[in-house]
Parts: sequence; structure tokens; C-alpha cells
Amino acid sequence: MTQAKNEELMTPNTSNRYELRGSDLPAHCPMPGTSLWNSHPKVYLPVKENGGMAKCPYCSAEYLLKE
Repeated sequence: MTQAKNEELMTPNTSNRYELRGSDLPAHCPMPGTSLWNSHPKVYLPVKENGGMAKCPYCSAEYLLKE
């Protein structure tokens, strides 16, 4: 049995706004701990380079960097 089956995974794309800390960088969508079998491909988001905010081009989820 794999580790993913033993853990409770989040359903992908259930939230459209995520708050991140500096320790969460580099930011990517879907988020860690998300079930990937029914989600879009992983994409890295330039949150820090865009003034602390980025939007996923696949699911339109917003990512905000909180200091």
C-alpha cells in the first residue's frame, strides 16, 4: 500500500483562494496533499514575482502570499 492511500488527501480545486507563507514557496497548483488523479497538470506560480499574488491558468485559483 502506498503512502498516498494511507493519508487523507484533499479533493483538488475545491477552493479558489489560497493563502501562502514564505515557507510554502515555490508555489504550485495543485497544492501538496491534493489527490492528483483527477486534477490538472502541476504548474508553478510566480507569486513572489507578481507582487504576492498569482492565478492558476488551469483552474483560476488565486494564491496570495501572506508575510
